[in-house]
Amino acid sequence: MQLAPILLFTYNRPLHTRQTLEALLNNKLSSQSELYVFSDGYKNNHDKKEVLKVRELIRSIDGFREIHIIEHSENLGLAKNIIEGVTQVVNRHEKVIVLEDDLITSPHFLTFMNEALERFRDEEKIGHIQGFCFPLEDLPDSFLIKWAGSWGWATWKRAWQHFNPDGKALLSELERRKLTRPFDFNGNYPFTRMLRRQTKGENDSWAIRWNASLFLKDILSLNAGKSLVMNIGFDGSGSHCGPDVIYNTLLHKGELKTALSEVREDKKVRRKIEQYYGRTNSFMAKVSRRINRYLRSS
Repeated sequence: MQLAPILLFTYNRPLHTRQTLEALLNNKLSSQSELYVFSDGYKNNHDKKEVLKVRELIRSIDGFREIHIIEHSENLGLAKNIIEGVTQVVNRHEKVIVLEDDLITSPHFLTFMNEALERFRDEEKIGHIQGFCFPLEDLPDSFLIKWAGSWGWATWKRAWQHFNPDGKALLSELERRKLTRPFDFNGNYPFTRMLRRQTKGENDSWAIRWNASLFLKDILSLNAGKSLVMNIGFDGSGSHCGPDVIYNTLLHKGELKTALSEVREDKKVRRKIEQYYGRTNSFMAKVSRRINRYLRSS
C-alpha cells in the first residue's frame, strides 16, 4: 500500500505545533510517510516572533521518510493556505491526509486513514475520511455520514475536484433545493448560518465550503467511531477557535476497522449527532458554557 502524504498547516503556535508533531511521530506509519509542512506568513509584527519560533521548530523535524517545508512570505490566511496546499499536493499524489497545528492524533490515526484511503479509493460515493468523533456511545468502529469534519481528515483527488470555493453559489443551491435544514442536522447546528457569514466576509472558513460541496453532491464521509483526534486549540490561542468544551473527547488508543457492510449513510448515527448538537447548542447549554468560561478566567 502506498501511503498518503501528510499535510500539516501551521501559523503562530509553536507549543501546539510541537505537540502535534510529537503525537504524529508516535504513529506506527510516520517513519514511512512523506510530510509537507505549510507555514503561513505572519500578519503583523505581533505574530512575527511566534511564526519564527514555529519555523525554527519545523526545520528541526526528523523521523519521517521525507519532509517538505513550504514557508510563505506573506500571510495567506488559513483558508487560502489549506485550499492551495491541498490542491497542490493531492494533484501530485492522488490522496492526502490533512492536519492543522492544534490536533493531537492517536498512535493508530495514520493506519486508519491510510487503510480507508486504500479500501475506498474507487468508491465514488465516499469522498472524505474523518478521524475526529464526538463523545458518543455505542458507535461502530467506522460509519458513513453526510458531513465532512475538518479535524484530521483525508481525501482523494477525485473527490477534491468537487470542492467549490464559491460560498454564494453553494448557499444559493442549498436554499434552492430546500436542503438547509438537513444540512444543519435537522436544525440542530447552524452550518447554513456559518456558510452565509462566509459569503458576507464575516469568516473565511474553507471547511464549511468543503462540507457544503460534498453535501450537495450527496457524497459521504467515512468517520472513525471513536476519536483518533483531539483538538487542543480551544484555549483561546488560535486565530479561529476560542475556548469551548463541547468538542472535548478522549483519544482512542486502539485500532479501528474501516470495513463496512454497505455504502450507505448510517441514519442511527446521524440521529445521535443531531441529538448531541441539540443538547450542546441549546440556549441553556450555551449560557452554562459562558458562565464556566467566565469562572475559569476570573
